[in-house]
Amino acid sequence: MGKTSPSVAELKEGIARGDRGSLSRAITLAESRLPEDQEHAQDLIADLLPETGRAIRVGITGVPGAGKSTTIEALGLKLIREGHRVAVLVVDPTSARTGGSILGDKTRMHKLSAEENAYIRPSPSGGVLGGVARKTREAMLLCEAAGFDVIIVESVGVGQSEAELAEMVDCLMLLLVPGAGDELQGIKRGIMELADLIVVNKADGDRVPLAKRARGDYRHALRMLPPSTVGWETPVQIASATEGTGLDEVWESVEKHRAHLEETGQLDERRRRQTERWLDSMIEEAVLAAVHRRSGVEEAISQARADVDAEKITVPQATQKVLEAAGLGTSAAS
Repeated sequence: MGKTSPSVAELKEGIARGDRGSLSRAITLAESRLPEDQEHAQDLIADLLPETGRAIRVGITGVPGAGKSTTIEALGLKLIREGHRVAVLVVDPTSARTGGSILGDKTRMHKLSAEENAYIRPSPSGGVLGGVARKTREAMLLCEAAGFDVIIVESVGVGQSEAELAEMVDCLMLLLVPGAGDELQGIKRGIMELADLIVVNKADGDRVPLAKRARGDYRHALRMLPPSTVGWETPVQIASATEGTGLDEVWESVEKHRAHLEETGQLDERRRRQTERWLDSMIEEAVLAAVHRRSGVEEAISQARADVDAEKITVPQATQKVLEAAGLGTSAAS
């Protein structure tokens, strides 16, 4: 942190009293790739860990045009009226070409962003699979430490890679729309199995019959899939975020799912498993970065690519050459 930046102790004090500026600076610190910033960020999070873990963590994903931002805003406003403090972590896709991201969801949720008990943080995905940002987990912990009791994570899209989002929340909500052609063809089996709650949104006007028919189709499909949570039957509900209908039932299902996790001991087990997966992914990332920093490795990778393109060697042989350049020897490739 620079000379004018707040210290870890100052950030901790600010977060403890719910100061948004301190929370934003702490998340920015956690997102930084600078080694010094990472050291300070992890010290801060370690100090705040006792104040985390009590919030309801909800992941929201869905097909393009399903109305994720509209739903989050309507749901967030409802929860705030009921006395909750809501933090929304919006993951925007990062361009593979430029590295830039849109970061526009805060402007799309202007009513919610104006609420004192709401906090919206857009973050670039950084090319990470699973529709989540590289530091979403740290941001969740920091928001919890700041007193937010509902954390909503909106992902960039829908697909098999959404398993990454499911691995960091308590409840994964899949948002769909009626009348989009063959309802089941556009949804991969994997995300259906992961969803703890399915909501057919935009159930208003002449789309209500379509929404009800889609609800029946999804309920039927779910009978042929294993449950997302042991002992839990995934509900399929209809709602209209623009009209505010069905949201009470949606949140009631989220709370019932949370209660089921707590009563069966699955909440602690799920979060323990999530932390282990986070540790594994961080170790893999750190090991890969350390290998790339070794002298001669980047040159060996370039040569390996050239040899494979020229069909001089096979991909496993090229991999072995890179490992040898990194000093990992023959045993690493076996």
